[in-house]
Amino acid sequence: MDTDRWSSTVRRGCTALSLVAVAAVVPVTAQATPSGPDVSSWQHVDGQMIDWHAVRAAGHQFAMVKATEGLHYVNPYFVTDSVLMRTAGMARGTYHYARPELPPEPQAAMYAATVLGQNGPLDLPPVLDLEVSGGLAPPELIDWTHRYLNTVRALTGRTAIIYTYPHFWQTAMADTNAFTHHPLWIADYSGDEHPEVPGGWPHWTFWQTTDRGSVPGIGGATDVNVYSGAQGDFARFANMSGLFGSS
Repeated sequence: MDTDRWSSTVRRGCTALSLVAVAAVVPVTAQATPSGPDVSSWQHVDGQMIDWHAVRAAGHQFAMVKATEGLHYVNPYFVTDSVLMRTAGMARGTYHYARPELPPEPQAAMYAATVLGQNGPLDLPPVLDLEVSGGLAPPELIDWTHRYLNTVRALTGRTAIIYTYPHFWQTAMADTNAFTHHPLWIADYSGDEHPEVPGGWPHWTFWQTTDRGSVPGIGGATDVNVYSGAQGDFARFANMSGLFGSS
């Protein structure tokens, strides 16, 4: 994931949409391994909009969209992307890029207010993008993370997904196993058959396999992710059940 205006760091919504937008959703075709990009303002090259129908037609069932960062930034394309990807029939994940040098509770509140919850049709659980320490030592960063995740759960009612990469978790988070009840979204571009899983997680839920993928409808390179099935049926995990006769 990138950080829009600020980041050159190491690697790495709209529940209350109108009924018209939900009714316009096209049926989802079954896919053995659900896949999807994650996007921020960087994928809007020269202000160009993403063609979410082309993304869906290429076989992708979901996308992760950057919502907020720290206490200072809201993705200017977040609302538009959220609406258009739903009309294309794609499940939506939303993420907050953590700035641990700032207090966690206000960041969680800003994120939750921006995405308007994360419990509607086609909503994946919220995501915390954790890839910088903000200068905190591991015990402090672990405490910060607990506080952020607890606040998001109180505000959205869902257990958040954690996005990170192995080296960061092993060093900045001291490879803690205190978060294994949260689904893991791991970034690992090694090209191996399976990603490296830190922190005692028994399995990964999403795997970001590349940051240089080519996806129809999206200008330039983008991250591409796959779903493992660890949380069970993808349609249920993404609140698709009942929309298209999914179970």
